[in-house]
Amino acid sequence: MLYPKTWPKLNLRPLLRPWEQVDWWLAIAVVGMIALAGLMIRSTEIQVLLEKEGWMQQWLSGYGWQHWVTGGVGLLFATCLARFRYELLMQWKWVLYGITNLGLVAVKLVGESELGAQRWINILGFNVQPSEFAKLAVIIMLAGLLHERPATSLLSMFRALAIVALPWALIFFEPNLGTSLVFGAITLGMLYWGNANPGWLLLMLSPIFSAIGYNVLSGFGLGYLAIWVVWILALGFIAWRTLPWRHWAGLVAIGINLAASFLSGFLWTNVLRDYQKQRVTMFINPEQDPTGGGYHLIQSRIAIGAGKVFGRGLHNGTQTQNSFIPEQHTDFIFTAIGEELGFIGAALVLVIFLVICFRLLVIAQNAKDDFGSLIAIGVFSMVLFQTVINIGMTIGLSPVTGIPLPYLSYGRSALLMNCLALGIVESVANYRRRTRF
Repeated sequence: MLYPKTWPKLNLRPLLRPWEQVDWWLAIAVVGMIALAGLMIRSTEIQVLLEKEGWMQQWLSGYGWQHWVTGGVGLLFATCLARFRYELLMQWKWVLYGITNLGLVAVKLVGESELGAQRWINILGFNVQPSEFAKLAVIIMLAGLLHERPATSLLSMFRALAIVALPWALIFFEPNLGTSLVFGAITLGMLYWGNANPGWLLLMLSPIFSAIGYNVLSGFGLGYLAIWVVWILALGFIAWRTLPWRHWAGLVAIGINLAASFLSGFLWTNVLRDYQKQRVTMFINPEQDPTGGGYHLIQSRIAIGAGKVFGRGLHNGTQTQNSFIPEQHTDFIFTAIGEELGFIGAALVLVIFLVICFRLLVIAQNAKDDFGSLIAIGVFSMVLFQTVINIGMTIGLSPVTGIPLPYLSYGRSALLMNCLALGIVESVANYRRRTRF
């Protein structure tokens, strides 16, 4: 008879050694998010599921179950990718880039339309969204380009922008404004990490800020326009300091921003119709159309406010259970968390996202080469931007753009892509330089 002291010891170290340098904090945070997401998505549809006959049908159907299954498959891929040497992606970057653009073109030719946009391709009965996988392909492509030639010159920076321009345009004209904005955030984050001059990045974005600033400040009177004038002059100074042909660069920067400001003012006053203006300003005052464009935002804020500190409890949220928020399981899943888990649950989700973003920065900082570091920063930029915009959208701080919340919003393509991104970043961590103590 074997007594406990004589039982053989189970040594798992040889099994775990291939993954011993992966970032376990990042992995645990993502697994926790996916598990929570399934519960919350299921809560948004629990009344429909309870009408089905038999407990098996109730449990094995619905979006929540599909989210868990997709997440499980995605995490399996991520585990395999963590053992895959990410450096090999350098050799495949142009192939991935080509496949990405072909997929986006195929959407326009044979894609399926839903909610007024043509974004999906049906493959073996599954709707696949190529624009989601295009995010990861562009991250790999940009990382490879900036690894070979950092963005320390204008030529290198414009080369990177030109590469992004094609998939960005194909996505923008699907139309898919949300994903095209994510592309912009990824590109800016990776260019900054790739040693692009911050002044160049600011000048690149300045026409947008100038146009918004001019239209907002002019509404408060001429005195406030002095702020806008100082901004325009500051841009001219930045162009003078950072660009070649200094004097001409400063004048051109001032001219472009003046033209953008006045043109936007003319378009706003004389071209855009009232309903078009409403779409732009709806998030500021959704009560201007409470049964139309503002309905989503009003119900979202009511749901989050109703949760108070500790929430109404799982399956007990009035807004969530009575389906006051359309398509809540996708872009507005944070409202279910706010209502049923309260401020505590919402804050916990924010803390987990902070952990994910922090660990991505740590991996980028400790990567053994620029290629791996840039991949981690690209994923960081994608996750951070989508999180800020999505949560801001649900609480009325940003317009409704259709950007999903990473790992939490339902969407098979988005979740699978995020899991693949996790696997590649974990490979960067796993194959960093070995540390000895």
